[in-house]
Amino acid sequence: MSARTKARKRALDLLYGADLREISLNNAIAVESERAATEPARQESWRYALQIVTGIAEHGDEIDELIETYAQGWTIDRMPVLDRALVRIGIWEIMFNDEVPDAVAISEAVKLAGELSTDDSAGFVNGLLARIASVHGA
Repeated sequence: MSARTKARKRALDLLYGADLREISLNNAIAVESERAATEPARQESWRYALQIVTGIAEHGDEIDELIETYAQGWTIDRMPVLDRALVRIGIWEIMFNDEVPDAVAISEAVKLAGELSTDDSAGFVNGLLARIASVHGA
């Protein structure tokens, strides 16, 4: 598993946990940053995970607006928590991280959805992120 894949999973865990516990993303980032400081073996994956979750915290309103606009028939609140977190990561990588090709961002999110979420999640995540990528790339 690549370092970025591990980092995406770590970011997913943080987003998912913050959402379920109904704590702010910034508080979750602070707690995880303290934890990462005491676990040097995990610091490589934490760097990119921190970049992801900080980016989502900074651009959250814009990311959620894209979800509401392009998630046909779904509101953010209706989405499974895991899918919501995966889509936020994918959108951040598509919109705000030029180092990751859109196809890679989509593929990674779809792979995690297939492994961790419902049977329909991979298709949903793929369709939503592909629509956003096509608009972003236009």
